Amino acid sequence: MKVRKLTSKDYGRVTDLWTRAGLSFRPKGRDSKEAIAGLMKANPDFFLGVFEDNLLVGVAVLSSDMRKGWINRLAVDPDYRRLGIAKMLVAESERIFKKHGLRMFCVLIDDENAESKALFRKIGYVEHRDIIYFSKRDNEDI
Repeated sequence: MKVRKLTSKDYGRVTDLWTRAGLSFRPKGRDSKEAIAGLMKANPDFFLGVFEDNLLVGVAVLSSDMRKGWINRLAVDPDYRRLGIAKMLVAESERIFKKHGLRMFCVLIDDENAESKALFRKIGYVEHRDIIYFSKRDNEDI
């Protein structure tokens, strides 16, 4: 298996993987082909895929608030779970963040996602139960 940067040509593969992995996304808003292509152009290092031959089996979308690196949209094909793909994506994410001068790595995980929480605990991430997340959106597709 090999990790590589994703390009806008991979968009269909990414959304197919998100669907197979049960990850919701907003194809009419922030996850539209145009929106993703714009982000990829601005931050080409921040879109990672793991491939088994020509099949996309893992994906992570990275972001930064200039102080912290955020691992977002981490998904692994259900048929390829428990093979170290998520760990591979996290390690590559951390390498890229360091390359960009970031030294704090973060992830938001839905409370009911026990598998993801266990993974991040296992690889040294600390859960913060004292932080409350708020958001405001212009519309539901953001």
